Amino acid sequence: MEKINVMIVDDHSLIREGLKQLLEFDGTIKVVGEASNGIECLEKITICNPDVLLLDINMPEMNGIEVLKKMKEDGTQIKVLILTVHNEMDYLMKAVDIGVDGYILKDSESSELKKAIRAVKDGENYIQPSLIPALNSQLVNRDFDKDLISSLTNRELEVLVQVANGMFNKEIATNLNISERTVKNHISNIFKKIDVSDRTQAAVFAIKNNIIKLY
Repeated sequence: MEKINVMIVDDHSLIREGLKQLLEFDGTIKVVGEASNGIECLEKITICNPDVLLLDINMPEMNGIEVLKKMKEDGTQIKVLILTVHNEMDYLMKAVDIGVDGYILKDSESSELKKAIRAVKDGENYIQPSLIPALNSQLVNRDFDKDLISSLTNRELEVLVQVANGMFNKEIATNLNISERTVKNHISNIFKKIDVSDRTQAAVFAIKNNIIKLY
């Protein structure tokens, strides 16, 4: 069986050392490089040229999500498996959106980690099974939110952004060169369309769905 070349990126040297021993124990995986932060990772990755990059999220200089994003922007073909303590959906959703090949938690069994490495090396996606129900739920909710967002007019989106930024009706009217009455009508329509009852809920909806970043 051909060995899988792996590069480990983690800011803790003991974890890198432990992972190296663990992965190389049965002779099917070879650790061809290590890095302690995101910048070092990007500098070394083209030299080490691993099949799979085992990537932590929390690191100095440049975190794992930023590394993943930069690799995708650069068109790097190396498979990326995130190995992290974070089971929060925000991190997983960001990684999935960017195009991560796999995501596994540090409390996993060694057999599962090796299984994940083999899977992503073979071109499959691997998400730790315990995270899949919550991920699916998030994706369903996001699709539902997309439908709500698509029901808003461009002007309503502009008003929603202003609301999310904490603007009062008078300020919104001035900024968009419309009357306060028109602003009130827009806000009323927005609340109905996205199914919220106050400005705070509307702001949370806008932030959660990255609407503020769009404008």
